[in-house]
Amino acid sequence: MTITAWFMFFLFLQLVHFAGTWKLYQKAGRQAWEALVPVYNAVILMKIINRPWWWVILLFIPIVNLIMFPVIWVETARSFGKNSTTDTWLTLLTLGLYLYYINYALDVTHIKDRSLKPGTATGEWVSSILFAIVAATLVHTYIMQPYVIPTSSLEKSLLVGDFLFVSKFHYGARAPMTAIAAPMVHDTIPGLGIKSYLNKPQLPYLRFPALQKIKRNDIVVFNWPTDTVRYFGDYRSRGIRKPIDKKSNYVKRCVGIPGDSLSIKDGYVYINGKRTQLPDRAKTQYSYIVKTNGSELSRAYMYQRFGVTDYFGRMQDGSYRFTSLTEESAARLKKSPNVVSVERIVQPAGRPHPRIFPNTRDNTWSGDNFGPIYIPEAGKTVVLNREILPRYKRIIQEYENNTLEVRGDQIFINGKQADSYTFKQDYYWMMGDNRDNSEDSRYWGYVPHNHIVGKPVFIWMSWDSQGGKVRWDRVFTTVGGPGEPVSYLKYFLIVIGGWIVFSFIRKKKKKNS
Repeated sequence: MTITAWFMFFLFLQLVHFAGTWKLYQKAGRQAWEALVPVYNAVILMKIINRPWWWVILLFIPIVNLIMFPVIWVETARSFGKNSTTDTWLTLLTLGLYLYYINYALDVTHIKDRSLKPGTATGEWVSSILFAIVAATLVHTYIMQPYVIPTSSLEKSLLVGDFLFVSKFHYGARAPMTAIAAPMVHDTIPGLGIKSYLNKPQLPYLRFPALQKIKRNDIVVFNWPTDTVRYFGDYRSRGIRKPIDKKSNYVKRCVGIPGDSLSIKDGYVYINGKRTQLPDRAKTQYSYIVKTNGSELSRAYMYQRFGVTDYFGRMQDGSYRFTSLTEESAARLKKSPNVVSVERIVQPAGRPHPRIFPNTRDNTWSGDNFGPIYIPEAGKTVVLNREILPRYKRIIQEYENNTLEVRGDQIFINGKQADSYTFKQDYYWMMGDNRDNSEDSRYWGYVPHNHIVGKPVFIWMSWDSQGGKVRWDRVFTTVGGPGEPVSYLKYFLIVIGGWIVFSFIRKKKKKNS
Protein backbone atom coordinates (compact mmCIF):
# COMPACT_ATOMS: atom_id res chain seq x y z
CA MET A 1 0.00 0.00 0.00
CA THR A 2 1.14 3.53 -0.79
CA ILE A 3 1.33 6.29 1.82
CA THR A 4 -1.83 7.82 0.34
CA ALA A 5 -3.66 4.50 0.59
CA TRP A 6 -2.56 4.10 4.21
CA PHE A 7 -3.74 7.63 5.02
CA MET A 8 -7.16 6.90 3.56
CA PHE A 9 -7.31 3.62 5.50
CA PHE A 10 -6.35 5.48 8.69
CA LEU A 11 -9.15 8.01 8.14
CA PHE A 12 -11.59 5.13 7.54
CA LEU A 13 -10.61 3.60 10.91
CA GLN A 14 -11.25 6.95 12.58
CA LEU A 15 -14.80 6.97 11.15
CA VAL A 16 -15.34 3.39 12.35
CA HIS A 17 -14.13 4.37 15.83
CA PHE A 18 -16.33 7.48 15.90
CA ALA A 19 -19.45 5.58 14.78
CA GLY A 20 -18.99 2.97 17.50
CA THR A 21 -18.03 5.13 20.48
CA TRP A 22 -19.34 8.73 20.23
CA LYS A 23 -22.20 8.09 22.65
CA LEU A 24 -19.78 6.42 25.08
CA TYR A 25 -17.61 9.53 24.98
CA GLN A 26 -20.69 11.60 25.89
CA LYS A 27 -21.63 9.27 28.77
CA ALA A 28 -18.08 9.72 30.08
CA GLY A 29 -18.60 13.49 30.19
CA ARG A 30 -16.76 14.27 26.95
CA GLN A 31 -17.93 15.82 23.67
CA ALA A 32 -19.01 13.60 20.75
CA TRP A 33 -16.62 15.34 18.33
CA GLU A 34 -13.66 14.25 20.51
CA ALA A 35 -14.23 10.70 19.27
CA LEU A 36 -13.55 11.83 15.69
CA VAL A 37 -10.24 13.77 15.88
CA PRO A 38 -7.32 11.42 15.02
CA VAL A 39 -4.78 10.77 17.80
CA TYR A 40 -6.58 13.21 20.12
CA ASN A 41 -9.48 10.75 20.31
CA ALA A 42 -7.05 8.06 21.50
CA VAL A 43 -5.66 10.36 24.21
CA ILE A 44 -9.19 11.10 25.45
CA LEU A 45 -10.07 7.41 25.32
CA MET A 46 -7.12 6.63 27.60
CA LYS A 47 -8.60 9.08 30.13
CA ILE A 48 -12.03 7.45 29.80
CA ILE A 49 -10.68 3.96 30.45
CA ASN A 50 -8.33 5.26 33.17
CA ARG A 51 -5.15 4.16 31.42
CA PRO A 52 -1.87 6.14 30.94
CA TRP A 53 -1.53 8.43 27.91
CA TRP A 54 1.56 6.60 26.62
CA TRP A 55 -0.62 3.65 25.67
CA VAL A 56 -1.50 5.79 22.63
CA ILE A 57 2.07 5.34 21.38
CA LEU A 58 1.70 1.56 21.54
CA LEU A 59 -1.38 1.80 19.27
CA PHE A 60 0.79 3.16 16.46
CA ILE A 61 3.63 0.64 16.67
CA PRO A 62 3.20 -2.16 14.08
CA ILE A 63 2.76 -5.67 15.54
CA VAL A 64 2.49 -4.23 19.06
CA ASN A 65 -0.78 -2.56 18.09
CA LEU A 66 -2.22 -5.95 17.13
CA ILE A 67 -1.94 -6.86 20.82
CA MET A 68 -3.05 -3.47 22.11
CA PHE A 69 -6.26 -3.08 20.08
CA PRO A 70 -8.06 -6.06 21.71
CA VAL A 71 -6.86 -4.81 25.12
CA ILE A 72 -8.35 -1.35 24.44
CA TRP A 73 -11.66 -2.86 23.22
CA VAL A 74 -12.01 -4.92 26.41
CA GLU A 75 -10.94 -2.02 28.64
CA THR A 76 -13.53 0.24 26.99
CA ALA A 77 -16.32 -2.27 27.59
CA ARG A 78 -15.27 -2.73 31.22
CA SER A 79 -15.23 1.06 31.75
CA PHE A 80 -18.99 0.98 31.13
CA GLY A 81 -19.74 -1.96 33.40
CA LYS A 82 -19.49 -4.76 30.81
CA ASN A 83 -16.86 -6.83 32.59
CA SER A 84 -18.27 -10.36 32.60
CA THR A 85 -16.51 -13.23 30.85
CA THR A 86 -19.29 -13.23 28.22
CA ASP A 87 -18.77 -9.52 27.54
CA THR A 88 -15.03 -10.04 27.14
CA TRP A 89 -15.46 -12.89 24.66
CA LEU A 90 -18.10 -11.00 22.67
CA THR A 91 -15.78 -8.00 22.43
CA LEU A 92 -12.88 -10.11 21.23
CA LEU A 93 -14.78 -12.40 18.84
CA THR A 94 -16.50 -9.46 17.12
CA LEU A 95 -13.16 -7.61 16.75
CA GLY A 96 -14.46 -4.77 18.90
CA LEU A 97 -17.79 -4.39 17.10
CA TYR A 98 -19.55 -5.38 20.34
CA LEU A 99 -18.87 -1.77 21.37
CA TYR A 100 -21.46 -0.72 18.74
CA TYR A 101 -24.07 -2.73 20.65
CA ILE A 102 -23.01 -1.11 23.93
CA ASN A 103 -22.93 2.32 22.29
CA TYR A 104 -26.40 2.22 20.71
CA ALA A 105 -28.50 -0.50 22.41
CA LEU A 106 -27.56 -0.36 26.08
CA ASP A 107 -28.09 2.28 28.72
CA VAL A 108 -24.70 2.09 30.41
CA THR A 109 -22.98 4.30 32.95
CA HIS A 110 -19.32 5.27 32.86
CA ILE A 111 -17.32 3.96 35.82
CA LYS A 112 -14.84 6.78 36.33
CA ASP A 113 -12.67 5.34 39.11
CA ARG A 114 -13.00 1.64 38.37
CA SER A 115 -10.43 -0.74 39.78
CA LEU A 116 -7.73 -1.67 37.26
CA LYS A 117 -6.82 -4.85 39.11
CA PRO A 118 -8.13 -7.97 37.31
CA GLY A 119 -11.02 -9.60 39.15
CA THR A 120 -9.60 -13.13 38.94
CA ALA A 121 -6.21 -14.83 39.11
CA THR A 122 -6.67 -15.90 35.47
CA GLY A 123 -7.32 -12.30 34.44
CA GLU A 124 -4.19 -11.14 36.25
CA TRP A 125 -2.15 -13.89 34.62
CA VAL A 126 -3.44 -13.01 31.11
CA SER A 127 -2.75 -9.30 31.73
CA SER A 128 0.82 -10.01 32.81
CA ILE A 129 1.45 -12.26 29.81
CA LEU A 130 0.08 -9.69 27.36
CA PHE A 131 2.27 -6.89 28.58
CA ALA A 132 5.29 -9.16 28.80
CA ILE A 133 4.72 -9.92 25.09
CA VAL A 134 4.34 -6.20 24.34
CA ALA A 135 7.61 -5.37 26.12
CA ALA A 136 9.47 -8.26 24.49
CA THR A 137 8.14 -7.33 21.04
CA LEU A 138 9.31 -3.73 21.46
CA VAL A 139 12.79 -4.87 22.44
CA HIS A 140 12.91 -7.55 19.72
CA THR A 141 11.75 -5.16 16.99
CA TYR A 142 13.52 -1.91 17.79
CA ILE A 143 16.42 -2.59 20.17
CA MET A 144 17.93 -6.08 20.26
CA GLN A 145 17.11 -9.39 18.56
CA PRO A 146 18.48 -12.85 19.39
CA TYR A 147 20.02 -14.79 16.52
CA VAL A 148 21.84 -18.10 16.16
CA ILE A 149 24.65 -18.84 13.68
CA PRO A 150 23.47 -21.80 11.56
CA THR A 151 26.36 -22.15 9.05
CA SER A 152 30.14 -21.85 8.93
CA SER A 153 30.31 -19.00 6.39
CA LEU A 154 31.93 -16.71 9.02
CA GLU A 155 33.92 -19.50 10.65
CA LYS A 156 36.61 -18.33 13.12
CA SER A 157 34.84 -14.96 13.66
CA LEU A 158 31.41 -16.48 14.34
CA LEU A 159 31.05 -20.21 14.91
CA VAL A 160 28.15 -22.54 14.24
CA GLY A 161 26.22 -22.61 17.50
CA ASP A 162 27.00 -19.02 18.54
CA PHE A 163 23.91 -17.31 19.97
CA LEU A 164 24.02 -13.58 19.27
CA PHE A 165 22.34 -10.39 20.30
CA VAL A 166 21.84 -8.28 17.18
CA SER A 167 21.53 -4.53 17.69
CA LYS A 168 18.70 -2.92 15.71
CA PHE A 169 19.63 0.66 16.60
CA HIS A 170 23.26 0.82 15.41
CA TYR A 171 22.24 0.98 11.75
CA GLY A 172 18.79 2.44 12.51
CA ALA A 173 15.88 0.29 13.66
CA ARG A 174 13.57 -0.62 10.78
CA ALA A 175 9.86 -0.44 11.49
CA PRO A 176 7.98 -3.63 10.49
CA MET A 177 6.59 -3.52 6.97
CA THR A 178 4.32 -6.52 7.47
CA ALA A 179 1.34 -5.12 9.37
CA ILE A 180 -0.23 -8.41 10.49
CA ALA A 181 2.14 -11.00 11.92
CA ALA A 182 2.67 -13.14 15.01
CA PRO A 183 4.96 -11.34 17.49
CA MET A 184 8.55 -12.44 18.12
CA VAL A 185 8.69 -15.08 15.37
CA HIS A 186 10.02 -14.72 11.85
CA ASP A 187 8.39 -16.21 8.75
CA THR A 188 7.11 -19.47 10.26
CA ILE A 189 5.27 -20.38 13.47
CA PRO A 190 7.49 -22.89 15.33
CA GLY A 191 6.03 -26.36 15.63
CA LEU A 192 3.21 -25.68 13.16
CA GLY A 193 5.25 -25.06 10.01
CA ILE A 194 2.83 -22.41 8.73
CA LYS A 195 3.29 -18.79 7.76
CA SER A 196 3.42 -16.39 10.69
CA TYR A 197 2.15 -13.39 8.72
CA LEU A 198 -0.23 -12.06 6.09
CA ASN A 199 1.30 -10.63 2.92
CA LYS A 200 -1.14 -7.73 2.91
CA PRO A 201 -1.42 -5.01 4.00
CA GLN A 202 2.16 -3.77 3.83
CA LEU A 203 3.37 -0.62 5.59
CA PRO A 204 5.67 1.89 3.84
CA TYR A 205 9.38 1.43 4.52
CA LEU A 206 10.57 3.43 7.53
CA ARG A 207 13.93 3.36 9.29
CA PHE A 208 14.84 5.35 12.39
CA PRO A 209 18.06 7.44 12.40
CA ALA A 210 21.23 5.35 12.69
CA LEU A 211 23.97 5.68 15.29
CA GLN A 212 26.54 4.73 12.65
CA LYS A 213 26.88 3.82 9.00
CA ILE A 214 27.82 0.35 7.83
CA LYS A 215 31.58 0.27 7.43
CA ARG A 216 33.70 -2.02 5.29
CA ASN A 217 34.26 -5.37 6.98
CA ASP A 218 31.41 -4.91 9.48
CA ILE A 219 29.52 -8.12 10.20
CA VAL A 220 25.89 -7.45 9.28
CA VAL A 221 22.57 -9.29 9.63
CA PHE A 222 20.24 -8.72 6.69
CA ASN A 223 17.23 -10.19 4.91
CA TRP A 224 18.34 -12.45 2.06
CA PRO A 225 17.27 -10.49 -1.05
CA THR A 226 16.44 -13.49 -3.24
CA ASP A 227 14.40 -15.40 -0.66
CA THR A 228 10.99 -15.76 -2.30
CA VAL A 229 10.28 -19.49 -1.90
CA ARG A 230 9.98 -21.38 1.36
CA TYR A 231 8.60 -24.61 2.80
CA PHE A 232 5.51 -24.65 5.03
CA GLY A 233 4.64 -28.01 6.56
CA ASP A 234 4.56 -30.77 3.94
CA TYR A 235 3.50 -28.44 1.15
CA ARG A 236 6.16 -27.03 -1.13
CA SER A 237 5.09 -23.46 -1.93
CA ARG A 238 6.44 -22.11 -5.18
CA GLY A 239 6.42 -18.51 -6.30
CA ILE A 240 5.82 -17.07 -2.81
CA ARG A 241 6.96 -13.46 -2.74
CA LYS A 242 7.91 -12.77 0.82
CA PRO A 243 7.71 -9.27 2.30
CA ILE A 244 11.17 -7.78 2.85
CA ASP A 245 11.07 -8.12 6.63
CA LYS A 246 9.98 -11.78 6.41
CA LYS A 247 12.78 -12.95 4.13
CA SER A 248 15.35 -15.25 5.73
CA ASN A 249 17.94 -13.63 8.01
CA TYR A 250 21.52 -13.94 6.77
CA VAL A 251 24.75 -12.86 8.47
CA LYS A 252 27.84 -11.98 6.41
CA ARG A 253 30.73 -9.56 6.32
CA CYS A 254 30.16 -6.35 4.37
CA VAL A 255 33.25 -6.22 2.16
CA GLY A 256 31.96 -3.46 -0.14
CA ILE A 257 29.97 -0.31 0.65
CA PRO A 258 28.06 2.09 -1.65
CA GLY A 259 30.31 3.74 -4.23
CA ASP A 260 33.04 1.07 -4.09
CA SER A 261 34.52 -0.71 -7.08
CA LEU A 262 35.00 -4.37 -6.13
CA SER A 263 36.91 -7.17 -7.75
CA ILE A 264 38.13 -10.59 -6.62
CA LYS A 265 41.49 -11.94 -7.81
CA ASP A 266 42.45 -15.51 -6.93
CA GLY A 267 40.09 -15.38 -3.94
CA TYR A 268 41.35 -12.05 -2.55
CA VAL A 269 38.98 -9.07 -2.44
CA TYR A 270 40.13 -5.76 -3.91
CA ILE A 271 38.31 -2.49 -3.17
CA ASN A 272 39.02 0.45 -5.45
CA GLY A 273 42.12 -1.36 -6.71
CA LYS A 274 43.59 -2.16 -3.27
CA ARG A 275 43.56 -5.56 -1.59
CA THR A 276 41.26 -5.36 1.43
CA GLN A 277 42.68 -5.82 4.92
CA LEU A 278 40.35 -7.71 7.25
CA PRO A 279 40.20 -7.13 11.04
CA ASP A 280 42.56 -9.29 13.07
CA ARG A 281 39.70 -11.46 14.36
CA ALA A 282 38.66 -12.31 10.79
CA LYS A 283 40.23 -15.48 9.41
CA THR A 284 39.63 -16.06 5.70
CA GLN A 285 39.40 -19.72 4.71
CA TYR A 286 39.82 -21.43 1.36
CA SER A 287 39.66 -24.89 -0.15
CA TYR A 288 42.82 -26.97 -0.39
CA ILE A 289 43.98 -30.26 -1.88
CA VAL A 290 46.23 -32.04 0.62
CA LYS A 291 48.39 -35.01 -0.40
CA THR A 292 49.96 -37.27 2.21
CA ASN A 293 52.51 -40.07 2.14
CA GLY A 294 49.66 -42.53 2.64
CA SER A 295 48.81 -41.53 6.20
CA GLU A 296 45.18 -40.87 7.07
CA LEU A 297 43.99 -37.41 8.11
CA SER A 298 40.95 -38.10 10.23
CA ARG A 299 38.18 -35.58 10.80
CA ALA A 300 38.84 -35.61 14.56
CA TYR A 301 42.57 -34.95 14.03
CA MET A 302 41.93 -32.04 11.66
CA TYR A 303 39.37 -30.51 14.01
CA GLN A 304 41.52 -30.79 17.14
CA ARG A 305 44.85 -29.86 15.51
CA PHE A 306 43.80 -27.24 12.97
CA GLY A 307 40.22 -26.26 13.86
CA VAL A 308 38.87 -27.59 10.55
CA THR A 309 35.10 -28.12 10.69
CA ASP A 310 34.32 -28.96 7.05
CA TYR A 311 35.97 -31.15 4.47
CA PHE A 312 34.89 -33.33 1.56
CA GLY A 313 36.95 -36.29 2.67
CA ARG A 314 39.36 -38.53 0.83
CA MET A 315 39.45 -38.52 -2.96
CA GLN A 316 40.13 -41.39 -5.37
CA ASP A 317 43.82 -40.57 -5.72
CA GLY A 318 44.25 -40.67 -1.93
CA SER A 319 44.41 -36.90 -1.46
CA TYR A 320 42.07 -34.89 0.77
CA ARG A 321 39.90 -31.92 -0.10
CA PHE A 322 39.39 -29.45 2.73
CA THR A 323 36.95 -26.57 2.42
CA SER A 324 37.74 -24.40 5.44
CA LEU A 325 41.45 -24.01 6.00
CA THR A 326 42.97 -20.63 6.84
CA GLU A 327 46.25 -19.80 5.15
CA GLU A 328 47.98 -20.06 8.55
CA SER A 329 46.53 -23.54 9.13
CA ALA A 330 47.49 -24.59 5.61
CA ALA A 331 51.07 -23.47 6.24
CA ARG A 332 51.21 -25.45 9.51
CA LEU A 333 49.67 -28.49 7.85
CA LYS A 334 52.26 -28.32 5.11
CA LYS A 335 54.99 -28.75 7.74
CA SER A 336 53.43 -31.98 9.05
CA PRO A 337 55.79 -34.92 8.44
CA ASN A 338 53.05 -37.01 6.82
CA VAL A 339 52.00 -34.29 4.35
CA VAL A 340 53.57 -34.15 0.91
CA SER A 341 51.86 -31.05 -0.52
CA VAL A 342 49.13 -28.47 0.23
CA GLU A 343 47.66 -26.64 -2.75
CA ARG A 344 44.91 -24.01 -2.63
CA ILE A 345 42.05 -24.52 -5.10
CA VAL A 346 41.35 -21.43 -7.21
CA GLN A 347 38.41 -21.24 -9.59
CA PRO A 348 39.66 -19.67 -12.82
CA ALA A 349 37.67 -17.13 -14.80
CA GLY A 350 37.02 -17.52 -18.52
CA ARG A 351 34.58 -20.42 -18.44
CA PRO A 352 30.77 -20.06 -18.31
CA HIS A 353 29.63 -19.69 -14.68
CA PRO A 354 25.88 -18.95 -14.80
CA ARG A 355 25.55 -19.61 -11.07
CA ILE A 356 27.79 -16.59 -10.40
CA PHE A 357 26.25 -13.10 -10.39
CA PRO A 358 24.90 -11.59 -12.64
CA ASN A 359 23.69 -15.13 -13.45
CA THR A 360 23.73 -14.89 -17.24
CA ARG A 361 24.58 -17.81 -19.53
CA ASP A 362 27.63 -16.04 -20.95
CA ASN A 363 29.01 -14.92 -17.58
CA THR A 364 32.68 -15.93 -17.27
CA TRP A 365 33.43 -14.67 -13.76
CA SER A 366 34.06 -17.24 -11.02
CA GLY A 367 33.82 -17.19 -7.24
CA ASP A 368 37.59 -16.60 -7.00
CA ASN A 369 38.04 -14.30 -10.00
CA PHE A 370 35.24 -11.78 -10.24
CA GLY A 371 34.54 -8.24 -11.44
CA PRO A 372 35.32 -5.41 -11.31
CA ILE A 373 31.82 -4.34 -10.37
CA TYR A 374 30.36 -1.07 -9.09
CA ILE A 375 28.40 -1.11 -5.81
CA PRO A 376 25.48 1.33 -6.28
CA GLU A 377 25.12 4.44 -4.13
CA ALA A 378 21.87 6.36 -3.66
CA GLY A 379 21.66 9.34 -6.02
CA LYS A 380 24.48 8.14 -8.29
CA THR A 381 23.87 7.46 -11.99
CA VAL A 382 25.27 4.68 -14.19
CA VAL A 383 25.26 4.28 -17.94
CA LEU A 384 22.99 1.49 -19.20
CA ASN A 385 23.45 -0.76 -22.19
CA ARG A 386 22.63 -4.39 -22.91
CA GLU A 387 26.03 -5.57 -21.65
CA ILE A 388 25.82 -3.69 -18.32
CA LEU A 389 22.08 -4.12 -17.71
CA PRO A 390 22.20 -7.66 -16.14
CA ARG A 391 24.18 -6.25 -13.19
CA TYR A 392 21.42 -3.79 -12.32
CA LYS A 393 18.33 -5.51 -13.68
CA ARG A 394 17.22 -6.88 -10.31
CA ILE A 395 17.79 -3.49 -8.68
CA ILE A 396 15.72 -1.64 -11.27
CA GLN A 397 12.83 -4.13 -11.27
CA GLU A 398 12.71 -5.83 -7.88
CA TYR A 399 14.33 -3.51 -5.36
CA GLU A 400 13.27 -0.14 -6.80
CA ASN A 401 9.94 -1.19 -8.35
CA ASN A 402 10.28 -0.05 -11.96
CA THR A 403 9.06 -1.70 -15.15
CA LEU A 404 11.89 -2.75 -17.44
CA GLU A 405 11.76 -3.82 -21.08
CA VAL A 406 14.47 -4.50 -23.65
CA ARG A 407 13.67 -4.08 -27.34
CA GLY A 408 16.65 -4.92 -29.50
CA ASP A 409 19.44 -2.67 -28.22
CA GLN A 410 17.04 -0.21 -26.58
CA ILE A 411 16.17 -0.22 -22.86
CA PHE A 412 12.86 1.13 -21.59
CA ILE A 413 12.25 1.97 -17.91
CA ASN A 414 8.66 2.76 -16.95
CA GLY A 415 7.84 3.00 -20.66
CA LYS A 416 10.55 5.56 -21.46
CA GLN A 417 13.76 4.88 -23.35
CA ALA A 418 16.75 5.02 -20.99
CA ASP A 419 20.51 5.04 -21.45
CA SER A 420 21.24 5.63 -17.75
CA TYR A 421 19.77 4.94 -14.33
CA THR A 422 19.90 6.81 -10.99
CA PHE A 423 19.75 4.64 -7.86
CA LYS A 424 17.17 5.34 -5.17
CA GLN A 425 18.98 3.66 -2.25
CA ASP A 426 22.37 2.35 -1.13
CA TYR A 427 23.57 -1.19 -1.76
CA TYR A 428 26.17 -3.44 -0.12
CA TRP A 429 28.32 -6.43 -1.05
CA MET A 430 28.23 -9.23 1.53
CA MET A 431 30.60 -12.20 1.68
CA GLY A 432 31.51 -14.99 4.07
CA ASP A 433 35.04 -15.43 5.41
CA ASN A 434 34.78 -19.14 4.58
CA ARG A 435 35.04 -18.36 0.89
CA ASP A 436 34.14 -21.75 -0.57
CA ASN A 437 31.40 -22.50 1.93
CA SER A 438 29.33 -19.33 1.75
CA GLU A 439 26.14 -18.45 -0.16
CA ASP A 440 26.84 -14.75 -0.62
CA SER A 441 26.77 -11.75 -2.98
CA ARG A 442 28.96 -13.55 -5.52
CA TYR A 443 25.93 -15.71 -6.29
CA TRP A 444 22.95 -13.35 -5.94
CA GLY A 445 24.34 -9.81 -6.01
CA TYR A 446 23.69 -6.67 -4.04
CA VAL A 447 21.98 -6.23 -0.66
CA PRO A 448 19.64 -3.18 -0.63
CA HIS A 449 19.75 -0.84 2.36
CA ASN A 450 16.09 -1.56 3.16
CA HIS A 451 17.07 -5.23 3.72
CA ILE A 452 19.51 -4.40 6.54
CA VAL A 453 18.42 -5.88 9.89
CA GLY A 454 21.16 -5.01 12.36
CA LYS A 455 24.65 -5.40 13.78
CA PRO A 456 25.75 -8.44 15.84
CA VAL A 457 27.31 -7.08 19.04
CA PHE A 458 27.37 -9.85 21.63
CA ILE A 459 27.66 -13.63 21.95
CA TRP A 460 25.60 -14.65 24.98
CA MET A 461 25.92 -18.41 24.48
CA SER A 462 28.00 -20.76 22.31
CA TRP A 463 27.36 -24.46 21.83
CA ASP A 464 29.85 -26.79 20.17
CA SER A 465 27.68 -29.43 18.50
CA GLN A 466 30.67 -31.55 17.50
CA GLY A 467 32.13 -31.58 20.97
CA GLY A 468 28.71 -31.60 22.65
CA LYS A 469 29.64 -28.88 25.12
CA VAL A 470 29.43 -25.17 25.88
CA ARG A 471 32.31 -23.03 24.58
CA TRP A 472 32.77 -21.14 27.84
CA ASP A 473 35.55 -18.95 26.42
CA ARG A 474 33.03 -17.48 23.93
CA VAL A 475 30.11 -16.93 26.33
CA PHE A 476 29.48 -13.19 26.90
CA THR A 477 32.10 -12.05 24.39
CA THR A 478 31.81 -9.15 21.96
CA VAL A 479 31.60 -9.78 18.22
CA GLY A 480 33.77 -6.84 17.18
CA GLY A 481 36.93 -5.32 18.56
CA PRO A 482 40.64 -6.06 18.22
CA GLY A 483 42.55 -9.02 19.63
CA GLU A 484 41.22 -12.31 20.88
CA PRO A 485 37.63 -12.38 22.22
CA VAL A 486 37.41 -11.74 25.98
CA SER A 487 34.60 -13.32 28.00
CA TYR A 488 32.72 -11.03 30.38
CA LEU A 489 30.76 -13.91 31.93
CA LYS A 490 32.37 -13.62 35.38
CA TYR A 491 31.56 -9.90 35.57
CA PHE A 492 27.97 -10.63 34.57
CA LEU A 493 27.69 -13.29 37.29
CA ILE A 494 29.16 -10.87 39.85
CA VAL A 495 26.56 -8.23 38.93
CA ILE A 496 23.70 -10.75 39.13
CA GLY A 497 24.96 -12.07 42.47
CA GLY A 498 25.29 -8.54 43.84
CA TRP A 499 21.75 -7.70 42.75
CA ILE A 500 20.36 -10.83 44.47
CA VAL A 501 22.15 -9.95 47.73
CA PHE A 502 20.99 -6.32 47.51
CA SER A 503 17.38 -7.37 46.89
CA PHE A 504 17.47 -9.80 49.82
CA ILE A 505 18.85 -7.16 52.22
CA ARG A 506 16.33 -4.55 51.06
CA LYS A 507 13.39 -6.91 51.56
CA LYS A 508 14.67 -7.87 55.02
CA LYS A 509 14.94 -4.19 56.03
CA LYS A 510 11.39 -3.50 54.80
CA LYS A 511 10.10 -6.47 56.75
CA ASN A 512 11.78 -5.31 59.97
CA SER A 513 10.75 -1.66 59.63
